[in-house]
Amino acid sequence: MKITYIESPEGLLHEGTKWEELKQQIISEKPEVLVTNEMPFGSWLAVENEFNTADAEASISAHNYSVDALKKLNIPIVLSSRPVPVDNKLANEAFALVNGEYRFAHQKHYFPEESGFYETAWFRTGRTGFDVIKTDKLNVGFLLCTELMFNEWARSYRSQDAHLIVIPRASEQGFERWKTAVAMAAIVSGCYVVSANRVGKCGNKLIFGGKGFAFSPDGSLISETPSDNPVVSFHLDFGFVDNQQKQYPCYVHEIGLKYQ
Repeated sequence: MKITYIESPEGLLHEGTKWEELKQQIISEKPEVLVTNEMPFGSWLAVENEFNTADAEASISAHNYSVDALKKLNIPIVLSSRPVPVDNKLANEAFALVNGEYRFAHQKHYFPEESGFYETAWFRTGRTGFDVIKTDKLNVGFLLCTELMFNEWARSYRSQDAHLIVIPRASEQGFERWKTAVAMAAIVSGCYVVSANRVGKCGNKLIFGGKGFAFSPDGSLISETPSDNPVVSFHLDFGFVDNQQKQYPCYVHEIGLKYQ
């Protein structure tokens, strides 16, 4: 199965030159699955430390249009996230478009609170849980950005028979610890794990570093996005997943533990 992941520019809209160029690169790959970065359309909200209703509504609108734009790519499975209203704030909602049908996946649970990433000011969790999305062939789990740092959920997805874990993220230029965390998520789950990031400057306060990457079920690096190519693909081997999930440490069972 061919998986394509991207790094999209800060402030991307569903129309215009940037989207048209990115769209043509995506289409030329002929993917079966597309993975985007975290809330890929519009401006990054959490650069500001106070919630702003007008900005929140603008982001919701941008992503509503973007869902339609993603459907028009005619890719069998698209994996992304978008803001939705929850309790006078927002939830960061992961979703799948499966043959054009919108399917809820997960809402982000873990929120940083620091310069450029004041997410607790903007986001809440309206629906709890870390559940796999199951399609005809592919089972997928989401970890939205910071959630990657909590390996128990990657392992939980393995117990739900996931083949692929996707980590849409929005992170700065340093990426080594992200690569380490993605590798560990692959090792403990026996899944393919892929992370996509946004790239570019957000006002005068923040620079997103791009650099998406994919790891195989044994924790080895498959590929990453170079600075001159925001669209990269790899092939998922279901047999490799099945075999790796029988190996150490995937087969090790917890005794008396429950994920909260």
